[in-house]
Amino acid sequence: MESFQTDAFRIFDQQWALVTAGTAESYNTMTISWGGLGTLWGKPVATIYIKPVRYTYQFLEQNNYFTVSFYPKEYQKDLSILGRKSGRDTDKVALTSLTPKVLEHGVTFEQAQATLVCKKIYWQDLDLRQIPQEAVAAYYQSEQPHRMYLGEVVAILR
Repeated sequence: MESFQTDAFRIFDQQWALVTAGTAESYNTMTISWGGLGTLWGKPVATIYIKPVRYTYQFLEQNNYFTVSFYPKEYQKDLSILGRKSGRDTDKVALTSLTPKVLEHGVTFEQAQATLVCKKIYWQDLDLRQIPQEAVAAYYQSEQPHRMYLGEVVAILR
């Protein structure tokens, strides 16, 4: 597997990423700005957080793999569209300049600088009782908390 070096504290929050789950025939992607990279159980992992109300959630639930992909700054507008629009209502990828790329275990996009192919190894719903009250007030007044997914990084594509 290729190495992947990045500023783990900035890549999600400031650069954003796409998480994509599903198959060539049926997939959805969404922009994420919350996530992490690290090691768990001796494996390289990516951690993502998705709310159950998001359309991508059902694709993550139904599939054993997902991709996390990162893009050059010039695709920020496309990532913004993919974060605001729902694939439930429209072909939001068609509104962007991104080109889907089918992989053995999922979908990414040709324009990605790097794609992490992840095998789901754990998930857990965030517990409102354990979340700081200011975060509950800011993010969870009208929706359920995020589900955290841990994916073993099984491939890195550039």
